[in-house]
Amino acid sequence: MLKQIKKWNTLRNQILFIFLFVMIIVLLIVGLLTLRQVSTLLKNNAEKQIHQVAIEANGRIESLYEQINMSSKLVITDERVQELLTKIYDGKEISFHDRQQLMGQVNRIMGNTDGIFSFQIFSSEQRRVIPLDEDLLKNRIDKKWVEKANNAKGGLVWVGDDPQDKNNFLAIRRVSLIERKYRNGGYLLISIDRDHFQFAKSNNQYSILLDENENPIVQNYNGDIREIISNNEGTIHLDEGDYIVNKVTSNLTGWTVLILTPVSELTDGLAGIRTGIILSGVAGAIIFMIFSLFLSTVITRPIVRLTKTMQLAGQGTLTLNPEVSSVNEINELNSTYNQLVKETNHLIRMVYQKEILRSRSELKALQAQINPHFLFNTLDSLHWTLEEKNEDELSEVVIAMSDLFRYTITKETDDDWVYLKDEIKHIGDYMEIMKMRFGDRLDWRVSVPQEFEQVRIPKLIIQPLVENAVLHGTGNKAGDSLVTVTVEPVNTDVIRIAVQDNGPGMKLERIHQIQASMKDGVVASTRGKGIALSNVNKRLKLYYNETLHSELLIESEPNIGTRISFEIPIRGN
Repeated sequence: MLKQIKKWNTLRNQILFIFLFVMIIVLLIVGLLTLRQVSTLLKNNAEKQIHQVAIEANGRIESLYEQINMSSKLVITDERVQELLTKIYDGKEISFHDRQQLMGQVNRIMGNTDGIFSFQIFSSEQRRVIPLDEDLLKNRIDKKWVEKANNAKGGLVWVGDDPQDKNNFLAIRRVSLIERKYRNGGYLLISIDRDHFQFAKSNNQYSILLDENENPIVQNYNGDIREIISNNEGTIHLDEGDYIVNKVTSNLTGWTVLILTPVSELTDGLAGIRTGIILSGVAGAIIFMIFSLFLSTVITRPIVRLTKTMQLAGQGTLTLNPEVSSVNEINELNSTYNQLVKETNHLIRMVYQKEILRSRSELKALQAQINPHFLFNTLDSLHWTLEEKNEDELSEVVIAMSDLFRYTITKETDDDWVYLKDEIKHIGDYMEIMKMRFGDRLDWRVSVPQEFEQVRIPKLIIQPLVENAVLHGTGNKAGDSLVTVTVEPVNTDVIRIAVQDNGPGMKLERIHQIQASMKDGVVASTRGKGIALSNVNKRLKLYYNETLHSELLIESEPNIGTRISFEIPIRGN
């Protein structure tokens, strides 16, 4: 059993298992989150829509109420109504013809308003003026509504159900006589069609309209509404099931619109979405399994091949692995291994060669330690001999030559870097020796700002350029010659070092040849003496690597001179 498990414990099977496990977890989480989000989204959208319906219903009722209010206000302020009721208030009789004309005027106003069934006008003594009978107001409504109309001082007072006609509602307002200092001139009784207050749009919904005292005005729910009115949670359980309650209260009328919608309507369609998510998850799992198997095979096949090659390397055979066509990472791994094999084989050969070279170098180093001391001792003996014979000029030259050799041969620092002032002093020693050869016709100048004297530069990086300037400039020119060494700032971090002579100069073709040869690393100074320009150029690249700002720049004009310069960072080492 254990052996069977180890057999299946391969990288490909592990990748396949992990991919499938992750995919199933991802599909499960995404499916549940999607179903939950869709369910919440549908419910929220439905609730917003139902709430919007409640707002629209409330707005329609407010609009209807405002139309009734404006229409009734037009009646009580009508000039004809005010005139006849003023006559009655003054105790004058009005004719039947006047009452007929008043009825026609009121009917015209009523015809322009939806929802009003009739207008009835009563005098201050509560006798009906129109319609044309002598009925009393107390026979139509309770006296408390008359008192409320008086207290409202002309405002609209909602009475409610018409006791004589259940299809209508009643409202009342007092008529104030404008010409009698707004004394009570009578009452306007308004009959309103009940059907205009129905706002339920679905047979499954319940709609309830409450007045400011939470008494129902219209409703299509036959049960007890007290629990619905007191509910503040948004959802209520009735005998038929769970309902979402949307409640909107009017600022104009104080009435409240309630709409009850079954929760089942809001979640209708979720079953289909759930089935679609499950089927999509199954199809995605199958497709992912196929691609995972293919991907795991593609990944592990070159790794297995590389493993076998590395096992051979463990046995002592360092062979290259064939190139594979795979993903970049696997190609990089294979390429790295091949490069490692090449470098290892190369290092094995180099170790034997370096052992031989090391032995030879030790012998040469022991011999080289004797030569400088012998040279310095010989020069010191020559110096004291010349001083005893009063040969001061030759004595100074010998000292300069001794300093030059000591700077060139010995290693005064722990590395090959020296201060710029030391390199300039070495150049001065060299020029003193050259003056023995060229005499007074050789002159030289150095311009180094004091703040750059402590800049560290590679040893013998300027002297070869000065040597070329002397040999190619002064050596190939008749008459006086001048060699100038200049150090100047380029910016806060870079300096430019230039060596210039006034020798015969070079043509442009010769400059191109030198630059091409420098690129190949074969340029040397004349007669094979001195240090090659390519040596300086290569050393600049090696010492400064990527921080080098410019390679050797050669500028020359025939019969004018040559200028060689380069730019280096101040903190280059």
